[in-house]
Amino acid sequence: MNKDSLRGSIYVALGASSYDILATFVKLAYGDHFNTAEITVSQFVIGLAALFVLLLVDQKRSTDRNMAGGKGNVLKLILGGTSIGLTSIFFYSAVELIPVGLGIVLLMQSTWMSVVLELLLQKKAPDSGKVISTLIILAGTALAVDVFSNSAAVDWEGVIYGMLSALSYTVCMFASNNIAIGLPSLIRSFYLVLGGLIIVLIFSFQTITGGFSTAVFYTWGPVVAMFGTILPPLLFTRGMPLTGIGLGAIIASIELPVSIVFAYFVLGETITLIQGAGVAMIIAAVVIANH
Repeated sequence: MNKDSLRGSIYVALGASSYDILATFVKLAYGDHFNTAEITVSQFVIGLAALFVLLLVDQKRSTDRNMAGGKGNVLKLILGGTSIGLTSIFFYSAVELIPVGLGIVLLMQSTWMSVVLELLLQKKAPDSGKVISTLIILAGTALAVDVFSNSAAVDWEGVIYGMLSALSYTVCMFASNNIAIGLPSLIRSFYLVLGGLIIVLIFSFQTITGGFSTAVFYTWGPVVAMFGTILPPLLFTRGMPLTGIGLGAIIASIELPVSIVFAYFVLGETITLIQGAGVAMIIAAVVIANH
């Protein structure tokens, strides 16, 4: 692996890990009786505001590069960014109906979806390392969430939402890897998050039936914004063009082990031997993909 790919792999891994740290904080926010609309709206509003401030700090370079990008690229980024908001909406909808473990398994289907998408776009079959890594990740994911011990009836509406979250996550990685890659990561992240905010606001206005608690903006909002709409887009837009969507998706699967370990230390959740084996398999698959 060359230096650029290695650097890109680190960025992608850190971005994916941010999403998993986010999952734990979202769970804590639910425990404080905030709902999905409140959490997602605060996440995207605060995240977009923070990125805007960063743009102002870097105004001269960003403005020059932004003008060079053109309005067409801006519109493409906003459209592509809707996938960020849809991923949150679909995943949260899924885990309302099915166990969180099964929801994570479904979200991780983005691993093979990304490899297939790369095949369709580049007309090039994935190498054996990617294929083997993908198969190991899927098996390791099932073990890591201990999905086989859950005998509860499956809600197929939740399964559909879970698969849609995987599809939108795949599109999110595609947008990070392909759209306006000549622009600075900060500008690309701003417009991607703007697209996510638009779709989240549309969803929230249609689903909120009671009041909206603004307390989320100064409690959990800043935390979920940092790990959900600030760090991941910045890291993905910087790393994905260096790794490619197929390898990037495989590396992004490192998010599941991080989520389990973080939940163990913060929430006190237990890790079984089977889950530990699954985590080890995922880490091994990422290592294989990077050789």
